[in-house]
Amino acid sequence: MGSTHAVTNQPPPLAEYDVFGADAALVEAFHRYGDGNRSRLHELGTLAGSERAQQWAWQADRNPPALRTHDRYGHRVDEVEFHPSYHRLMEIAVEYGLHAAAWSPSGSPSGGTHATRAAGFLVWSQVEAAHMCPISMTYAAVPALRTDPEIAASWEPGLTSTSYDPGLRPPGRKAGVLAGMAMTEKQGGSDVRANTTSAEPGADGWFHLTGHKWFCSAPMNDVFLVLAHAPGGLSCFVVPRIRDDGSRNPFRIQRLKDKLGNRANASAEIELEGTSAQLLGAEGRGVATIIEMVAATRLDCVLGSSALMRRAVAEASWHAAHRSAFGTKLTDAALMQAVLADLAIESEAATALAMRLAAAVDRPGDPHERALRRIGLPLAKFWVCKRTPHAVGEALECLGGNGYVEDSGMPRLYREAPLNSIWEGAGNIQALDMLRVLSREPEAVDAWRAEVSDVAGSDDTPPATAESLRTALSEVEVLLRDAAADREAALRRARVLAARMAVLLQASLLIRFAPAEVADAFCATRLDASHGVFGLLPSAVDARAIVDRATPTR
Repeated sequence: MGSTHAVTNQPPPLAEYDVFGADAALVEAFHRYGDGNRSRLHELGTLAGSERAQQWAWQADRNPPALRTHDRYGHRVDEVEFHPSYHRLMEIAVEYGLHAAAWSPSGSPSGGTHATRAAGFLVWSQVEAAHMCPISMTYAAVPALRTDPEIAASWEPGLTSTSYDPGLRPPGRKAGVLAGMAMTEKQGGSDVRANTTSAEPGADGWFHLTGHKWFCSAPMNDVFLVLAHAPGGLSCFVVPRIRDDGSRNPFRIQRLKDKLGNRANASAEIELEGTSAQLLGAEGRGVATIIEMVAATRLDCVLGSSALMRRAVAEASWHAAHRSAFGTKLTDAALMQAVLADLAIESEAATALAMRLAAAVDRPGDPHERALRRIGLPLAKFWVCKRTPHAVGEALECLGGNGYVEDSGMPRLYREAPLNSIWEGAGNIQALDMLRVLSREPEAVDAWRAEVSDVAGSDDTPPATAESLRTALSEVEVLLRDAAADREAALRRARVLAARMAVLLQASLLIRFAPAEVADAFCATRLDASHGVFGLLPSAVDARAIVDRATPTR
């Protein structure tokens, strides 16, 4: 073959490396909050970085689930069929306890099980994000089910099992089960109180649901938490796909959604028609009952977005380290260094905040941790998930035309990037939830203020950084006072306030725990409310050190 057919100046594939071990920010966060057992995370990280796992991801994305409504004889079956690679991804996620295993009483006696699970979630999400939806739903279902100890006791052993056992069979005959959720209806969306699904009480103590759910994620899971109107008001119900006697509960899958991304996961439109359901919690308290599930899925939205950012930064920095242009390696070019370093800072801040909130789950009895989680989740969900499409798009651009073709994997990341900002309440819903916290839960605002103020007033914080932090904190205090005094002004400025509070929380974590070059660069750029475009780092920033820290090694 002629010399023009020789492949030169192309990076080797980013494969056969330890995704966990190559992520300095995540390793350090695990040391702060995890259960101390690094070996399983390194094992999972090595699998996540393997060529075979990447092939599973490719195949699962390219072979989306297919709906089968009837069998050959015309009976309704309402099943979704998945590619074998999807099942392999699910099997690994369950085996490593990324679903509900953190809730198991057999967890580490030293604590840190939720933070450890979060670290694993961050690692494995980088392989293929879509299949993590049913994993997240299962994790989130447990705290909601615990509203009723008897119902929880019947489901928790299966939900916390580390055996993946797909297929519709009675839960008692399965080695492990998974959970889902169906709240959204076409006329209501996030306004779940506008839902019209009805729940009629039966003589056997069960209710019977009738209605249409516009979005039901992971319809092949075994049990679902569903909102419906009972005689006593909007209530939460537990709906099994298969009844104890082996019969199929009416759960009509009308169609699968054709989505922008998240293609390996099935999102369905379903009809409930006399569907058997158990009341969970008190009648009329449906939102209050399911709120713990929503909170846990919001945490996973932050973790998932952080994982997408991290994977995008890894791909961009790896590409730049192995490709030359204009006579120099891309990673040595000043402009590219500035962009990569800025992306790395954004990724590290997201990881730090996500892991901090996961660690708060490990300490439910601590009032400060509980309050910080309450306000930190809507702030992080708003900001981290909203920053992800911007970060992933900039990282894709670092690969140039190579990043725009499917072979690179970057288009899959880019299609996935907006999802977590929409799932479980889009940006406006998070900003409104933050306002609700400000008006009703002063202890949560105090917890946020303590996290930031402690750093701003610490002798260990560099003077210039401390001054920037105090200035930004003063600006936020003005916004908080204005929000308390004027409801209409609060609504207009809610997004600004959510963004500023989230960034300050990230800054406080980086100042405490990240290398000085990372924390100083973050504070020099993000504490200014005008920040928005990547690549605007001050010239004094040590971009090389930041990029080296973010670039994978193998």
